[in-house]
Amino acid sequence: MKITKKILLLFIVAIYNIQAQEIIPINLKEVTSKVLENNSDIALSKLDSKIAKATYKQSQAVFLPTVKVSHTGIATTNPLMAFGSKLNQEIITPSDFDPNLLNNPNTVNSFATKLEMQQPLINLDGIYQRKAAKTKMKAAELQTQRTKEYLSFELKKAYMELQLAYKAQEVFEKTLQAAEANKKLAEDNYKQGFLQKADLLAVKVRVNEVKNKLQEAKSNLLNASNYLSFLMNESQDVLFKPTDELTPIVFSNDSIPKISQNRADIRAMKLATQTYNNLAKADKMTFLPRLNAFASYELYDNKIFNTKASGYLVGAQLSWDILQAGKRFGRVQESKAQVEKATTEYQQYLSKSNLELNKAKRLLEDAKNSVLLTQLALELSKESLRIRTNRYKEGLEKTSDLLQAESMFAQKQLAYYQSIFKYNYALAYIQFLTKE
Repeated sequence: MKITKKILLLFIVAIYNIQAQEIIPINLKEVTSKVLENNSDIALSKLDSKIAKATYKQSQAVFLPTVKVSHTGIATTNPLMAFGSKLNQEIITPSDFDPNLLNNPNTVNSFATKLEMQQPLINLDGIYQRKAAKTKMKAAELQTQRTKEYLSFELKKAYMELQLAYKAQEVFEKTLQAAEANKKLAEDNYKQGFLQKADLLAVKVRVNEVKNKLQEAKSNLLNASNYLSFLMNESQDVLFKPTDELTPIVFSNDSIPKISQNRADIRAMKLATQTYNNLAKADKMTFLPRLNAFASYELYDNKIFNTKASGYLVGAQLSWDILQAGKRFGRVQESKAQVEKATTEYQQYLSKSNLELNKAKRLLEDAKNSVLLTQLALELSKESLRIRTNRYKEGLEKTSDLLQAESMFAQKQLAYYQSIFKYNYALAYIQFLTKE
């Protein structure tokens, strides 16, 4: 008895919580718009794309010059530095060539403002690294697109789950009404001596079972609504209600396309392979020399920020790292293996996508047949319940048979709506897999 009271109390609290929440009607188009605008996964994917774009911009260093400005002040008695500082300041006099002064100079102050520029001319490894950064940036953009497509599919599933949750609640509410009516009838028959106490208790147990099922349905409804709120990145204090009915979507199996290599994620995988290929070429180019130009303009004085003397330097440097203790050979081998791995992963991904499509096609066909079968079974169980209910009212049917028919009708209703959900889900999944 105590357990029954607790169950009833929880049931009342759950109903109050649901009624206290604001119920907001929504449709699939509205949900899709909000998810694509506010979803945090999409926001994170866009940030990854921005990071890849910023990395690509950094690769401009292979073409653009670097410019530095510096101002340095020194005081020295170092013979070489002292003479050179005076020479840079253009203040050398004949007395400065005195051996004693050359060997033991007085303290010399020097301030230098220097403008430096370096210009890459030929850096082949940098060019291929820039190409790799560009393909990585494009791949990140495609991954963002595929993330949006996945979230569109995920919200369709969540929307259908919410539709199914409302249908389940509706089924158990009607079942509870029927069970309560049968309970009242059983209580009247028991008072008149037409029904045994065991049958009356069975009817009461059935009512409590239906109440428990209804409570589970309401909890599932809240879970489905909260998940939609999560996808839209909105508050979970509201209760969404779909404006569309859960009905099978009309679709012809003959119009199912094949997996397209223009699908965003497949193109991204292919670009990833190109990225590793460009990086491998860049590692090979490190065996070749680099050619860079440089220039500097310098201003000197023995007082800060004065510029009495100046000079410039212009030149070019051809540098060639002949040997790096085997590091370069190892890097080339590593990058080659990365290319092979990326190519294998690309082929595996294509194969897996085709596998998923074939599974989805079979799921769609099975779900289509299930919709037809469960619809027929629902009609039969409905008619069976009607007949047994009428016979029970006339005292011609056992209580256990009525309860079984009532339970079977509820099960067939749920099975029918679940088969519709599976059919629509399979269709949405196929559309997600075959989207270009």
